[in-house]
Amino acid sequence: MKIGITGTGSYIPSVITKNEDFLDHEFLGSDGATFGDNNPVIIEKFKSITGIAERRYAQAELKTSDLGYLAAEKAIEDAGIEKESLDYIIFAHNFGDLTPGKIQGDTLPSLATRVKHLLKIKNPKCVAYDMIFGCPGWIEGVIQANAFIKSGLAKKCLVIGGETLSRVIDEYDRDSMIFSDGAGATVIEGDSTAGEILGHTSATYANEEAYYLFFDKTYASKGCSDTRYIKMHGRKIYEFACTHVPKAMATCLDESGVSIDKVKKVFIHQANEKMDEAIIKRFYKIYGKKAPEDIMPMSIHKLGNSSVATIPTLFDLVRKGELDQHEVKKGDVVIFASVGAGMNINAIVYRY
Repeated sequence: MKIGITGTGSYIPSVITKNEDFLDHEFLGSDGATFGDNNPVIIEKFKSITGIAERRYAQAELKTSDLGYLAAEKAIEDAGIEKESLDYIIFAHNFGDLTPGKIQGDTLPSLATRVKHLLKIKNPKCVAYDMIFGCPGWIEGVIQANAFIKSGLAKKCLVIGGETLSRVIDEYDRDSMIFSDGAGATVIEGDSTAGEILGHTSATYANEEAYYLFFDKTYASKGCSDTRYIKMHGRKIYEFACTHVPKAMATCLDESGVSIDKVKKVFIHQANEKMDEAIIKRFYKIYGKKAPEDIMPMSIHKLGNSSVATIPTLFDLVRKGELDQHEVKKGDVVIFASVGAGMNINAIVYRY
């Protein structure tokens, strides 16, 4: 039985925030001190490293579960299935539903349950639960859906990745410019006419790497001491990802039995353009090859880093011909790979 993706959908928020919108921000270091460079220099350096020129933020009335629901509707329609036939809804996120102006994330009920409610699914055998796995959460959800179907516990699963990171960023932190909002969804089925998951791998590094991403207070002494924001050790994450992600991708590819020359696209978590380019270069170097041009679709320039939403959104855009110069055709082999809080790494080799 081939287990594959039969439908995709994404929701890209309508609020566009460009780099120049940060020109009047007061950026501070972790010690609360100002930087020697002025904002135009800070922003230019930021763009040269991350590739981000603009990002999307959700409208105030929309929560993460709403974004997931809107993406899920499109995926279900795209797959052409009856929503009541879903056996599992898996929602990958990290911070729950966040309301602007409030300091607490809401995960009761689970976001997957909220999506089931919004979809008006009556079937109680459709089990809904959340996945907290950092940025690689959507891939891990697909891996779990694959296991459910392979074991006979399910026939159809809906896997969603969504986040509203704009609501957990410290405006005084330069890294706040990285993060964005969005959602992507996929229907996974045991269907001989669909694509096929050929291999997968996952790993968690939780010793000195466990707190490379963490929650902490604002950098501003005048800020609210009770509120916590997403923080990260960017250099450590960069080095970790460039070392471990290429190895995980190679392990996954080797176990799938597919030659690297057959790989048509690599969908990497959209965290940092320079980091993703380094990962691709090192991955191909393992096989003594140079990375082909146009092997790696990128959406980070316009959409920023929406965590678990980046890969399913990117795949949806390419699959539906909405990203210039990139396409996937029947029979193409692609790789999904991600890295994030945990530190977690995973990858899937997939034949479209």
